[in-house]
Amino acid sequence: MTVALREFNNPDRNFLPPGLEIEGWESLSPFLRELLSADLASASGLVEWLKKLSEVEAALYEDLAWRYIRMTCNTADPGFRASYNDFVENVLSKFKTEENLIRKKLIASPFLNELKASEYQILIRSFKNSLELFRENNIPLLSKVQTLAQKYGEITGVLEIEHEGEHFTLPKAASLLENQDRNLREIIWKKISDRRLIERENLDTLFDELITIRQQIAKNAACDSFVDYCFKELGRFDYTEADCMRFHEAVEKEIKPIYQRFQKQRLEKLGIDKLRPWDLSVDIFGDQPLVPFSNATELISKSIKIFNALDPEFGNLVSSLNDNGLLDLESRKGKAPGGYNYPLPETGLSFIFMNSVGTVGDLITMVHEAGHALHAGAMQKLELNEFRNVPSEIAELASMSMELLTMDLWNEFFPNPEELKRAKFEELSRTINILPWVATIDCFQLWVYRNPKHTSTQRSEEWVRIFKRFHGDIVDWSGYEPELGGLWQKQIHIFEVPFYYIEYGMAQLGAIAIWRNYKMNPAATIANYKKFLSLGYTKTIPELYAAAGITFGFSHEYISELAEFMVGELDRL
Repeated sequence: MTVALREFNNPDRNFLPPGLEIEGWESLSPFLRELLSADLASASGLVEWLKKLSEVEAALYEDLAWRYIRMTCNTADPGFRASYNDFVENVLSKFKTEENLIRKKLIASPFLNELKASEYQILIRSFKNSLELFRENNIPLLSKVQTLAQKYGEITGVLEIEHEGEHFTLPKAASLLENQDRNLREIIWKKISDRRLIERENLDTLFDELITIRQQIAKNAACDSFVDYCFKELGRFDYTEADCMRFHEAVEKEIKPIYQRFQKQRLEKLGIDKLRPWDLSVDIFGDQPLVPFSNATELISKSIKIFNALDPEFGNLVSSLNDNGLLDLESRKGKAPGGYNYPLPETGLSFIFMNSVGTVGDLITMVHEAGHALHAGAMQKLELNEFRNVPSEIAELASMSMELLTMDLWNEFFPNPEELKRAKFEELSRTINILPWVATIDCFQLWVYRNPKHTSTQRSEEWVRIFKRFHGDIVDWSGYEPELGGLWQKQIHIFEVPFYYIEYGMAQLGAIAIWRNYKMNPAATIANYKKFLSLGYTKTIPELYAAAGITFGFSHEYISELAEFMVGELDRL
């Protein structure tokens, strides 16, 4: 499917001219100077001033969004990459300097204490945190990191393999790992791994450079390590590094045994003597891979139907994205890896990007990213752009919940009851299996940045140790130790958005809790979910989880309780 990467006409503006296009820093600077020179004479005047700032931010970040979208949809076009990098280096970096001055002006206002509403307290907390972290000498470093991180997509987005005269992108090739022919799976897995190994040194070098710059950023900000910097930069006000480590311990104790049980079951059902890396995606009941859709058009039409069935408001929003050409779903050469939903803050819509090849995983990605889009749409009524800038623990709860909430409606993709049962089994198994991977990624990043002077060999060795801590030794990697040692390079977050990953684990637990509520009271659960979406980031994380009808927590007891529920649902299938 070819998507028209068009931009929208500017919505109604009150501060910026309706026809203003950001062609360079000079397009925005007069408006920021006006904000900096404004006389804030009352609390109401302060609120109006914040609305003007919000309008500037929305215009800036929507422009950035389109540059990123064009670049990731076509990594082979150097013009798109140059446009994005130029904006980051010459517009966004200058805005960050001015933004810091603007936030200082806000915090210094004598009327600040009159902003009593909770949403303003969340905003003020975030602004104060950003002021504490801000260092002007970090601006060029942050820009460099942002542009360097995009090299990951440039390197991996063009990777492909050849098999029997046909060329496959790596996402397309990975779908063949679901084939019942074990010999074919082994051949494809080795070809994918060999292709990745060719780039391993390049990615190691890239990551080493990112580590060095990130450590300097932390040092400049008077932080002991990049771990401490990231916890502040990510706004982790409601939990600590010690809480993350408790999450790791709970996953190791409560989830790892369930994961290993699944792997032993896989070994037994496949009737093989050893479980190898190419045996992890195939259906254990001996059926060929499920094919929920044949192309992006079918994926879109069926997705709209299930969202309509869940709630008409949800269906209407996904239809709107399709009608406006905001879906780029199929895998192709030259496209960046992965999937994302990119909010367009001025228009209130979103762009959904993914690399679908017709698998159940693609269906899950679609409903996941649509959950983000629904969140963006629900937040559009909030007064300030900052209220819509939600932390990942909240954003991922919106999307991961949608995977489970839509599951009983997947008969639209699987009219055969047995196929539907298989698809549900895959999703529920994946819901459990992702938790050890989340713990592995987070624990690995903590080690990397707590030990920044490590070598690439030490990094690989530590990765293997951590991987086995959470996954065990049931899968036999003998003969493929280099492949296991470089497995972390598949995770885009490590390169582009460091430490943004444990949020998936926290949100997965929350999603399970929401689904459990839905099984008991669908109407009340959807109402709570919509209320949660509409609040954006106007309350603390625990308060927002409470609005969704669940608890924000990751103790051994809580994780054990939710895991037991999931195992019960799997056993019923």
